[in-house]
Amino acid sequence: QVQLVESGGGLVQAGGSLRLSCAASGRIFSISAMGWYRQAPGKQRELVATITSGGTTNYEDSVKGRFTISRDSAKNTVYLQMNSLKPEDTAVYYCNAEGVTYYTGSNLRTGYDYWGQGTQVTVSS
Repeated sequence: QVQLVESGGGLVQAGGSLRLSCAASGRIFSISAMGWYRQAPGKQRELVATITSGGTTNYEDSVKGRFTISRDSAKNTVYLQMNSLKPEDTAVYYCNAEGVTYYTGSNLRTGYDYWGQGTQVTVSS
């Protein structure tokens, strides 16, 4: 009933910028928190940034000052503006949504962990 679709990945040179978008679809009533995670080859998936419905943000230390997460709650969309990209930022980036309340029939249900399919970000040196 709930799907996340990412866009905006690609190939960029070091020092460049990319903007990722993730739109949640379905009969959504509200989303508690949305975020971005990434997984580089041979490494575990790690948190990049999260944002709550109230606008509170959290960033992984290595992206602080370079990445900015934002959301448009009316559109159920979260964005990740990535500036000053480094080769070590190369990874598949995944969108995540937590605490998604949605309609099923006339009832409301809440699901707790949804993921997008991932979008590749490659930063060349």
